[in-house]
Amino acid sequence: MSTNRKKSRLLGIAFLPQFITSFVSGMFIFDSLIVSGNITESMANISNNILKMRIGILLEIITAIGVVFLGAILFITLRKQSEKIALTAFGLYILEAGLSGVKALGAFSLMNISKEYALSSSSYLLTLGKTANEFFDFAMLLLLLTFCFGGFLFYYLLFKSKVIPRALSLWGLITIIPILIGVLLAFFGLQVPFYLYLPYLPFEFVVGVWIIITGINEEM
Repeated sequence: MSTNRKKSRLLGIAFLPQFITSFVSGMFIFDSLIVSGNITESMANISNNILKMRIGILLEIITAIGVVFLGAILFITLRKQSEKIALTAFGLYILEAGLSGVKALGAFSLMNISKEYALSSSSYLLTLGKTANEFFDFAMLLLLLTFCFGGFLFYYLLFKSKVIPRALSLWGLITIIPILIGVLLAFFGLQVPFYLYLPYLPFEFVVGVWIIITGINEEM
C-alpha cells in the first residue's frame, strides 16, 4: 500500500472514533442523566446510574485522545496549504482536548457528590453539586468554542486544498457557524435550540467514511 493511501485511510479513520465517543457520551449518557435546570433530579439520576456515568467519563477521555489524533493527521495533511493556519488549528484542537479532560473532571466531581448526596441529602452537598454541574457546563461551552474555531480553520484548508470534494468541505464550513452562534448565545445565558447543531451532526462521520472508501485527492 502506498504512503499516500495509508495517509488517506488514516485521515478517514481519525474522524470516526472521536465522533462516535462524543456522540454516545453526549446524547446517550450525559444528556440522559443531567436535567437542565434541575440539579436535584440530575444528582438522583447520577447516583442511581453510577456505572453509566463512569462510562460517560471514560468516553470523554477517549474523545480527547481522538481529537488530538485527528488534529495531528489534519495538520500533517494540510500544512502545505498554510503551515501557520494548520498549526493554529492543531493548537486549538489540543486545547479542545484539554477542555474535554476538564469536562470529564467536572463530571467525575458531580458523580462523587451525587453519591454522597444520595446518602445524606445535605443542602451543602446540593450546593456543591450545583457548582460541579456549572463547572461541567462551562467546560463544555469552552470546548465547543475552541472546536468551532479550530474546525473552521481546518475545513477552510480542506476546501482550499481539494483533499476531499469541496461540497463536503463547504458543508463543514457552513454548518459550524450555527454551532458558534449557539455557543455565544449560551455564554449569555440564552436557551439554544438543538436544531442549530443538527446540520453539522453527521458531518464528521460522513467525511470519515467517504475518505476511507474513496481516498483523498493526492494531487493537492
